Amino acid sequence: QVQLVESGGGLVQSGGSLRLSCAASGRTFSRYAMGWFRQAPGKEREFVATISQNDARTYYADSVKGRFTISRDNAKNTVYLQMNSLKPEDTAVYYCAATTSAVERIIGNYRYLEVWGQGTLVTVSS
Repeated sequence: QVQLVESGGGLVQSGGSLRLSCAASGRTFSRYAMGWFRQAPGKEREFVATISQNDARTYYADSVKGRFTISRDNAKNTVYLQMNSLKPEDTAVYYCAATTSAVERIIGNYRYLEVWGQGTLVTVSS
């Protein structure tokens, strides 16, 4: 099983950009579909974006579509979340997570997620 470590969070002004990274340990990273999720203060965790094992399929929450891009580099065991045009409502702890199931199973559904990272805080000031 992989272990996941997120990085790249921080404080940014509204309209700015950040790129989050999620580094995975182990040799089996390419077997995992990956996802980004977030949890804002006082709110439930929500789906942000997912990417399939071979990078062919990506899915986004409506709230981030057109602003965020998920990608992966299997050679580096890393998944990325490029976040542009950030808004104050994007403020949250961002988590990456992994599953060996099909990527479609983790769109807004947490039961198939097998591994979670510890999270990285993104704060967008107005």
